[in-house]
Amino acid sequence: MAELSVQDVTARSVRVRFVSGGTGAPLVLLHDYLAGRSEWDDVQGALAARFRLVVPDFPGFGESEKPEVDRFPYDLDALTESIVDVIAGSRLGRVHLGGHGLGALVAMNLATRHGALVDRLLLVAPPLFGARPLQIARIAAAPVVGPLLFKQLYGPGLFRRHFRDHVYGKAMAFPAARVEGFFERFNAPAAREAAYATLSAMLDTRAVEASLGRIASPTLILWGRDDRCAPVEGGRRLQRAIPRAKLELLDCAHSPAEERPADFARIATTFLAARGEKAA
Repeated sequence: MAELSVQDVTARSVRVRFVSGGTGAPLVLLHDYLAGRSEWDDVQGALAARFRLVVPDFPGFGESEKPEVDRFPYDLDALTESIVDVIAGSRLGRVHLGGHGLGALVAMNLATRHGALVDRLLLVAPPLFGARPLQIARIAAAPVVGPLLFKQLYGPGLFRRHFRDHVYGKAMAFPAARVEGFFERFNAPAAREAAYATLSAMLDTRAVEASLGRIASPTLILWGRDDRCAPVEGGRRLQRAIPRAKLELLDCAHSPAEERPADFARIATTFLAARGEKAA
């Protein structure tokens, strides 16, 4: 099994932490909202056996630096450019790029802004076409008190409920230790400020949607049939919008890499390792 190491790189003047290892074509994986790089733990070994894997925590999340919003705005463009800096700082050149949820939004934005950097694109359930992170978005959007509720009163019970009820399918054993780790890294004033700013940016995806036709990379869209955060119809719309995309559905909810890791790794490896053919 490939040995993975934890490293730091400066991206947009922010310290970004990532795990890296393996050999082969470079593959960058981007995590979902309120999660971190550990959401990919169950597939890292299989993927690092075939690819040079780089898995960062976004600025404001996980173990990366969490600067104030006047220093780093936490919108999709800022997150995108931070990943461009990770790619450059790691000397990866042209990469395969995968993302889940928020990470998929950033991956699509990067593919339209810096298409020369992206070989193949793997998208997992991005919240487009009106999809919302459900309970969290409702709390944050509450008039007047929304920011207070989110930044100060959104406790471990509601946090766990978000993952239990809206992220993971009922057939999966709830990964309590992993979710607790997500909450520990979220539960600090700077991290909550970053998460609130990021959520505000995620609620308006019109710019990303308008640019989907410019994605030139062969694209695989993976979606859980029982996704409650981003209904599967969004995947079908996304397939129609991206010129070289195909859609594959899995029997799970919002997080295929955690719920169906063996299937995810197999499907992703087959697609990313392919050469010479167009995506259907």
